[in-house]
Amino acid sequence: MSRNELILADLIALRAEQQPDLDVLTFVRVARDGRLADEVRTYGDLWRHGNRIAAALASRDCVDGASFAIMMRNHPAFVEAMVGASITGAVFVPIDPRAADDRLAFMLRLTACQGVVVGDYALDALLAVRERLPALKWIWVLQTGEPRALPSGVEPLAEVMASSRPDIACRVSDPDQVQQLLFTSGTTGDPKAIVSPFRRMGDAGRMAGVFGLGPQDRPYTGLSLTHANAQMITVAGALHGGLRAVVSDRFTKSRLLDIARAYGCTVFTVLGGMTTALYAEPRRPDDADTTLRLVISAGMPAAIWRQFEQRFGVQIYEFYGAAEGGLCVNPPEMGPVGSVGRAPPGMVLAILDEQGRECAAGEAGEICFRGADAGPMRVDYLNNDEASRDKVAGGWLHMGDIGHVDENGWLFFHYRKGGAIRRNGEFIDPARVETVLAEHPQIADVFVYGVAAASGAPGEKDVVAAVVPVDDQAFDPASVLDWCGANLETNSLPVALQVVAQITKTASEKPQERFLAVDLAAGSGRIVWTRDIPQTRAAS
Repeated sequence: MSRNELILADLIALRAEQQPDLDVLTFVRVARDGRLADEVRTYGDLWRHGNRIAAALASRDCVDGASFAIMMRNHPAFVEAMVGASITGAVFVPIDPRAADDRLAFMLRLTACQGVVVGDYALDALLAVRERLPALKWIWVLQTGEPRALPSGVEPLAEVMASSRPDIACRVSDPDQVQQLLFTSGTTGDPKAIVSPFRRMGDAGRMAGVFGLGPQDRPYTGLSLTHANAQMITVAGALHGGLRAVVSDRFTKSRLLDIARAYGCTVFTVLGGMTTALYAEPRRPDDADTTLRLVISAGMPAAIWRQFEQRFGVQIYEFYGAAEGGLCVNPPEMGPVGSVGRAPPGMVLAILDEQGRECAAGEAGEICFRGADAGPMRVDYLNNDEASRDKVAGGWLHMGDIGHVDENGWLFFHYRKGGAIRRNGEFIDPARVETVLAEHPQIADVFVYGVAAASGAPGEKDVVAAVVPVDDQAFDPASVLDWCGANLETNSLPVALQVVAQITKTASEKPQERFLAVDLAAGSGRIVWTRDIPQTRAAS
């Protein structure tokens, strides 16, 4: 029987025959006592467990395009459910386990999920919206904590997988068949569901070499498997190349280096604000005493680029891309510090102005891509034809980001379209402000965003810094403001410190700006205003 490695089930079946005992994925969690606990999955394990889930899906007629959700942290069952779906042809829908209320109901209704495989810590949120989901027929719960009585229609996943059912043959033969409905971050509104074929993950899995990874490497990620980065870069790359990846159940900035040491990891991935959060951790004399050699980064601030490399004994491999497509890469020591890279062969990068004309080197515009063959780009958002057309207007994939290229074609990212902070006619670099604040010993995490300027000037914003104290009781706002005054230009100084217990983030670790802005506008929480301005603001 011929197999196509672009199809996940075929890939796992083939590897299970060739290397059944290879520990391709190790799932790690930090136990309550601080020790590291793990579960290992070989190719053989993934095939056996995936087929059990596939048989259970088939028994519920969840095959050939029917959809179900996976709503959990990074557990082995997440990948096993992906494999099971690939066998039956069911479409899986990854959902952030922190989703709740209207947002959760919207995502499950849009994708018409017949069932949900859910972690017990997210079960109550799911049950709270169950009556609003007429298509939902079954719920399988992964029990990670104390056993609890389960309501009608909810079954333990362990019992579902233990049921005696015959193995079934893979029902997928076309790599362009839909594999998953992958939600965008939705930081500014309702998320969109990207219709993603098997080919997308299959092609991504073959890209480990693009990032300079070889058989000797052991990659690590703490990013959620509900996001494209963890799926496409770490897990798909490991499954295709047998790279023995390490996956923690969630991102932990305080234990990342401990995990890397314990499992001999050589590379890890970070996005945007994760780099600042790691950099804000208290320095330790053994920060560079690991087997790590490389960080695959999307959004490393230029202000800490070299300091990050030196402190942790790594090199930065910067890249830029999105789940819908588009790619630029900046391998170590190839491009200038601060650049997110150049387009690889087969892809064309352009910076376009609002009229669709290409910008000159150094001129800011929207980042766009197309294939080198000039063929039409395609993005399919589920039940959203208008957004799908807009995304590829004029034959270009529009990234929704603003940036520029230098005279050698190196791309520099500026900001998300509509998210710039302009004050007194000058554009403020939030990453620079975040870096300064992250270096203050009392700050554990920080996110900088803009609100409508108190001056009322059209298009202008004031700078707000949401900060998480290391110790809330000992937090001294005056020392932080003095620190900012000594290290930032006047125009970049925050008008407020918004002191929070945590910064709510998406599955891709993007801060949820809109929630912070709403709280600021309402005057809720602990807000330290730094200038003589009204303490209620219109969120921008």
